[in-house]
Amino acid sequence: MAKKEKIVFYGTGRRKNAIARVRLVEGKGNITINKKDINEFFGPETLKVIVRQPLTATDTTSKYDVICTVKGGGFTGQAGAIRHGIARALNEANSEFRPILKSNGFLTRDPRMKERKKYGLKKSRKAPQFSKR
Repeated sequence: MAKKEKIVFYGTGRRKNAIARVRLVEGKGNITINKKDINEFFGPETLKVIVRQPLTATDTTSKYDVICTVKGGGFTGQAGAIRHGIARALNEANSEFRPILKSNGFLTRDPRMKERKKYGLKKSRKAPQFSKR
């Protein structure tokens, strides 16, 4: 017997130094990140809410399973990258979701990055301690 192929939608999300590759598969609403369940991967509840935002905005929480791999950055950056990737994949799945996702700002890539270190300073803006004598 031949396996019935599931319809898959892809999206790549980025935030700070985090990059998430997201796959949306028709399913029951399970979210898997780096082969771990979302509750196992993220500790704080706020990060889980951030990841689920595009799905709740489009009322597709129980329609798709989310499978993603994420690299780089910290937990907050990774959560934002996954949200961006899910939004892009939902946009690919159904173009009618675009106005909802766009108005909530899920399709916009957050441009804020870490400022580079400058010479003569300890960090980007932190100067060494000043001593008059």
